[in-house]
Amino acid sequence: MSPSFAAAAPAEAPPHTGGLLLLIDGTAGLLTVAALGIALLLYLIIKVRLQPFVALLAVSIAVGLLAGLSVTELFGTVQRSDAVSTVESGMGGILGHVAIIIGLGTMLGAVLEVSGGAEVLASRLLGLFGERRAPLAMGLTGLIFGIPVFFDVGIFVLAPIVYAAARRGGKSILLYCLPLLAGLSMTHAFLPPHPGPVAAAGLLHVDLGWVILMGVVCGVPAVLAAWAYAAWVGRRIFVAVPQDMVEAAAEAKQAVVEEQRAQGVAPREDPVPLGTVVGIIGTPLVLILAATFSSIALDPSTGRSVIEFFGSPFVALTIALLLAYYLLGIRRGWSRKSLETVSTASLKPVGNILLVVGAGGVFGAVLKASGVAQALSDTFHDVGLPVIVLSYLISVVLRVAQGSATVAIVTTAGIVAPLLAGGDHSQAFAALVITAVSAGSIFASHVNDGGFWMVAKYFGISERDTLRTWTVLETVLSVAGFAMAAVLSLFV
Repeated sequence: MSPSFAAAAPAEAPPHTGGLLLLIDGTAGLLTVAALGIALLLYLIIKVRLQPFVALLAVSIAVGLLAGLSVTELFGTVQRSDAVSTVESGMGGILGHVAIIIGLGTMLGAVLEVSGGAEVLASRLLGLFGERRAPLAMGLTGLIFGIPVFFDVGIFVLAPIVYAAARRGGKSILLYCLPLLAGLSMTHAFLPPHPGPVAAAGLLHVDLGWVILMGVVCGVPAVLAAWAYAAWVGRRIFVAVPQDMVEAAAEAKQAVVEEQRAQGVAPREDPVPLGTVVGIIGTPLVLILAATFSSIALDPSTGRSVIEFFGSPFVALTIALLLAYYLLGIRRGWSRKSLETVSTASLKPVGNILLVVGAGGVFGAVLKASGVAQALSDTFHDVGLPVIVLSYLISVVLRVAQGSATVAIVTTAGIVAPLLAGGDHSQAFAALVITAVSAGSIFASHVNDGGFWMVAKYFGISERDTLRTWTVLETVLSVAGFAMAAVLSLFV
């Protein structure tokens, strides 16, 4: 399978003639611009509280001008409508593919959510493992259901099930919510169709099949390590089930049912079959991985072309969405209008994510076109640290400083892209670099991260205990995932 993404920046850096602010020259000057750009980005997001999309775009323009790009090179010219500017190529190069994948994945997750697939998955796993192993069941629920849905949606949908399991068990809610959160967090950071890994794959030109494979290989051991920590800390810190959140969840569920009825989605008494839920979630992963392996194991042929067609991320996700429409919707009494309403509503929160990802593409394009990226590449190469270690450390610093995992991933990917472009690296190695960047993006979630407050609120955990539990859990996931990626990078 050929790489799924087109380049997000021009192939060669243009000569810097006519720059508006040509204040620097040479590697030292370009490195200074890079440092000032990252510092400005953090200042705008942390202190000014500027929306990350606007901050990334503003910093991209500032870096380009300071590094010597002309206004024409940045924005094009009205005299030549066919001229592609750096901003346009950066935005369009990444969103041309990422937007489709994220959009399809978001609609798929919405149908699974509204149809009750999450409740079926959790209930069946709880029944299968029993009360004693309920924390494991919650962990597996987060791991499976987290593939197609966003992290915050997973918490909203599955929190009531955590409350019920914790009340039946009579133990700390941490024993049940932390394994669930570990599964949701890992899949959100490491696996497509989530925005972070998809955006990184686009910026680094890596096949999504390799990203999925390396994300699973590195993510599953990381989750196991996080589950071990959750079992340990859950027995040492007792947090009662938040009664106010239980009541709020019941009210929210009733509101959702009423909204579904208004949309023409009539709730059915018989639950969705577990095999149907797992099959729909697994379909795109299997198809994409099959296409990746066929490109390695099979000679060019009609059969291989067919496998690669169905394994294209666009086709695979479209097939999964159509299956969900029929098996979870139409066959269970949904009207076509209700399917349209649910799908459309799910796309509303995606706009901000796509703009941030697109601005990250602009940032990477400006770094490359201005020569800053090459200066960074040469400097990092001279430092002597492996590219996978540098990628992780940069992502960690950006994550801890400003809180957003998506911003950390897209910014880091733009910085490290030339390090991969300058060497003869395999797709497998590049996918491991993406895994390392993703791992760094979840390191030490604390008070500047929206996820920190969501976890504290939904599960009734004090700020102090959230730092002692959730923050450490994220750090365990991050370090373990990176360690696996670093070790595997020695063999690919």
